[in-house]
Amino acid sequence: QVQLIESGGDLVQAGGSLRLSCTASGSFFSSYAMGWFRQAPGREREFVATISNGGGRIYYADSVKGRFTISRDNGKNTVYLQMNSLKPEETATYYCARGRGGLAATATGAYDVWGQGTQVTVST
Repeated sequence: QVQLIESGGDLVQAGGSLRLSCTASGSFFSSYAMGWFRQAPGREREFVATISNGGGRIYYADSVKGRFTISRDNGKNTVYLQMNSLKPEETATYYCARGRGGLAATATGAYDVWGQGTQVTVST
């Protein structure tokens, strides 16, 4: 059974940076797209970023373009999310997810394995 373990969440001041990591157990990590999503209390889970299995296709939510960077290291079974210029409204639990295939996708339904999440809190 594949497991995804996120890390890197923390309390940071507005304008600060964090790097989230998500490491997958099991084999064939390089066969699957990976995505990052976030969910704030009382709100629906929303797409943040996605990367195709080989890293050649990347998409971001409009709200994070230019500030967040998704990357992956298939040799380490790990996907990263570098977040810069963080805003208080981006306080949320951040989840990584494994795609059902290799194509980058923005919909939650395109992902079938989810991590437990890591908390990011951005203070004013």
